[in-house]
Amino acid sequence: MKFRPCIDIHNGSVKQIVGGSLKDEGDLAQENFVAAQGAAFFSKFYREHGLSGGHVILLNPAASPHYEETKKQALAALLAYPGGLQAGGGITPENAADFLEAGASHVIVTSYVFSGGEIRYDRLRALLRETGKDKLTLDLSVRGREGRYYIVTDRWQKYTSVELTYQTLDELSGYCDEFLIHAVDVEGKNAGIEEAVVKLLGDWGKIPVTYAGGVHSFADLDKVRQLGKGRVDVTIGSALSLFGGGMDFSDVLAYMKED
Repeated sequence: MKFRPCIDIHNGSVKQIVGGSLKDEGDLAQENFVAAQGAAFFSKFYREHGLSGGHVILLNPAASPHYEETKKQALAALLAYPGGLQAGGGITPENAADFLEAGASHVIVTSYVFSGGEIRYDRLRALLRETGKDKLTLDLSVRGREGRYYIVTDRWQKYTSVELTYQTLDELSGYCDEFLIHAVDVEGKNAGIEEAVVKLLGDWGKIPVTYAGGVHSFADLDKVRQLGKGRVDVTIGSALSLFGGGMDFSDVLAYMKED
């Protein structure tokens, strides 16, 4: 299990938000933390501590008046740590090269591939022609509904008809290098992880996968390690001391070295 750092950017600022609160209309979100520093500061910080494979996420849609500033921040973070971070949020075949050329190791994609609530394999293949399999991470972030977990798109606001299952992971793993899964119902709430999601990912465990959502204690990290069978990497956002939370950054790094 590895610690994958994050840099979430909304309205041009590095933030930690409650995932389910994000709204495109008015660019609104319930904020847990807003950084005084720009995204490049956090990128350099992660680089200095030898942390790689983290995620830079643009939380504004391309139509937002804040998008260009958010993108500017994201590109600055990538340029500060070439090859050390992945970038996601509104990625398409037309703009993927912007992020890869700025230094992203991978681009992260959900909405473009799951357009209309279904898996669009034509779009997935078009994306692959631009990125190659080795530079593509598919974000299969989920929300619960009637005891099942469905992939959600458009900054976690729209449900698709695609359930997170072993079959879904098997099908899509042939097109990408990694998966990123946010458990949106617990994202940013500092109230514990979505254990069923972590267990499913750990039981599957065929390619690298990162879980994000709800980690707020070292007991949660113990659960991710156990349920994920050491195969599931983890992101910590609002609970991390770097973002005003109670989990000390240096203690998290020490914990990860125990593996």
